[in-house]
Amino acid sequence: MDLALSEEQQHLRDLARDWVEREVVPHAAEWDRAEQVDTKIVGKLAELGFLGLGIAEEFGGSGGDFLDYALVMEELGRGDTSVRGIVSVTLGLVAKTVQAHGSDEQKRRWLPALCSGETLGCFALTEPGTGSDAGNLATRAVRDGDDWLISGEKIFITNGTWAGVALLFARTGDSGPKGVSAFLVPTDREGFGRREIKGKLGLRGQATAALTLDEVRVGRDEMLGPEGAGFTIAMRALDKGRIAVASGSVGLARACLEAAVGYAGERTQFGKPIAAYQLVQEMIADIAVETDAARLLVWRAADLVDRGQPFGTAASMAKLFASETAVKAANQAIQVFGGYGYVDEFPVGKYMRDARVQTLYEGTSQIQKLLIGRALTGISAF
Repeated sequence: MDLALSEEQQHLRDLARDWVEREVVPHAAEWDRAEQVDTKIVGKLAELGFLGLGIAEEFGGSGGDFLDYALVMEELGRGDTSVRGIVSVTLGLVAKTVQAHGSDEQKRRWLPALCSGETLGCFALTEPGTGSDAGNLATRAVRDGDDWLISGEKIFITNGTWAGVALLFARTGDSGPKGVSAFLVPTDREGFGRREIKGKLGLRGQATAALTLDEVRVGRDEMLGPEGAGFTIAMRALDKGRIAVASGSVGLARACLEAAVGYAGERTQFGKPIAAYQLVQEMIADIAVETDAARLLVWRAADLVDRGQPFGTAASMAKLFASETAVKAANQAIQVFGGYGYVDEFPVGKYMRDARVQTLYEGTSQIQKLLIGRALTGISAF
């Protein structure tokens, strides 16, 4: 696997791996129990340049290509998916979208702050009544002179209570995808409310929010891209976001593998380590093979992005396979641990809880299958 990486990429991966082992892994269980990642982690991520990967240096970014980004996402996913989400939303969904579609003024205003960790971003698309059916969102923006007044609700918004800016999607026109526009909304605006969602199955350390907007005023210079282009902007962001989720899922599966191998070598039953039993080795082998296969799918998709080739179907394949692999890997790791896997003294129970959501957000596994099927047959099942 390493032969595909340049010396610089190997260095970046090793840097991320060592940092995660030192700064994230020792605290992951504590953050999970407290349902709160230590906010100091944001500044540390910024110092390493992880919040600016792929952003031009003139806007405060650290440069690099999409494979660089995927490598870091795997390491963060291996440490704690809640930390990976901070970066993949602020950088992957918000900052990269501003760089791709923003005006020079919008780039100068937001990108340096996002890359430095001075502020975080959230991607406000999902609503209580529209998850997969994002083209029919109900949040509406109406004209008021040169401004827009936005009213509506958003749900399951990562970084929602921490973010200083929301990349928010609202209806400015008729029904359907062509009536949706994108806005960069500062979260301190009057009428912008947010409530943290607690009691989640997994990603418990991540700040996940419900947002309410009551005639929040935004200027016309805060619309991102042309009016009516919001749905297209959102889908392009999610295409690349799926690669980040897939890469993080590979990291999570790798954590399951490492935990299972370590425990199987230490735990003895019937006078020998359980690693000596064939069915235990079978479970470990299954995790290892599927994790490597998932990584190759991620790298293929990232390579297509870097070469400017169509990558949407490859991204869906990577996201589908890697997220499902993470769930299976966590389940197998718990089986290797036996009863000890069911208590949070050991990490594999958390891995299972965190893995489960990977198959849901940024397009469910079922949505990915429909996207792949449409690409192969030319017929939409939506």
